[in-house]
Amino acid sequence: MRLDRHGAWAFFVSVLLVLAPACSRGPSDVRYLSIATGGTGGVYYPYGGGLAKILNESLPGLRATAEVTSASVDNLKLIRDGRADLAFTLADTLAEAAAGRGPFAGRPVPVTSLAVLYTNYTHVVALGSSSIRTIADLRGQVVSTGSPGSGTEIIATRILRAAGLDPEGDVTRQGLGVSESAGALKDGKIAAFFWSGGLPSAAVQDLAHTTGITIRMIPTGDLVPRLQQEHGALYFAATVPAAAYPGIDAAVPVVGVANVLVANASMPEPLAYDITRLLFEKQPELAGIHPEARNLSPERAAGSTPAPFHPGAIRFYREKGVWKP
Repeated sequence: MRLDRHGAWAFFVSVLLVLAPACSRGPSDVRYLSIATGGTGGVYYPYGGGLAKILNESLPGLRATAEVTSASVDNLKLIRDGRADLAFTLADTLAEAAAGRGPFAGRPVPVTSLAVLYTNYTHVVALGSSSIRTIADLRGQVVSTGSPGSGTEIIATRILRAAGLDPEGDVTRQGLGVSESAGALKDGKIAAFFWSGGLPSAAVQDLAHTTGITIRMIPTGDLVPRLQQEHGALYFAATVPAAAYPGIDAAVPVVGVANVLVANASMPEPLAYDITRLLFEKQPELAGIHPEARNLSPERAAGSTPAPFHPGAIRFYREKGVWKP
């Protein structure tokens, strides 16, 4: 059986989860931990799978599982409803959840931060053969703005508005996840798609490696000042380096947003401490599963987030001398 890069990656993480010692059935007092991640074509799922593996191997009596989800919005609703213990989320979605705005209107999420992990880069991907070179060129086009319940959907809507486009009237929206978006672009069913993810994102990488396909990333960095004007410092300038994907031969300025590992506020302090500690003690293992884990550092992890830090995480960062209340 031959697997493409996307399939190999998802299969590899699945094998890790199956082989993890904690996946065997245990006694009735075992604590089960659900980690809400994202789709298999992004970074959250392999990162979350790696985290589940190290927790299972390092914390006796714990059974952690990485769950495939629609990502940020969905993840925080799972935290709110007590159906997930840990979650990956974008900082802008986290701000809405903590304040009870937008998709969380009237129901603030009892969420706390454990670590700021890495930067998400806003991918707006079109075919190299298309005439689309700016966000304004998306007017009148069929565009995937991310799956419903994703942080990508929030960012896509805000970027379109910042560029002077009506997300409902000026484009024909498709709500597809990144893997489905890549397939639809390849098949000519959409003109472009939005994706907010780390580097590299498996689905975009697979698309860029497809024979006969050349991708183009549309710059969004010029929209950062407008986004900051409306939403504050949640958004910042980031750069996708040349050669990040095949066909990207020059650096692309884009909108960046932080990724945060969060926990339900009810999580016991010792467990939150241990999870935070293991992120760093087992960092080489995590980086072996996805390279974005190389960007983890105590100073960065203890940085600014829209949700308060869990007391267990604060204890760890104080021990490392990086906590700045």
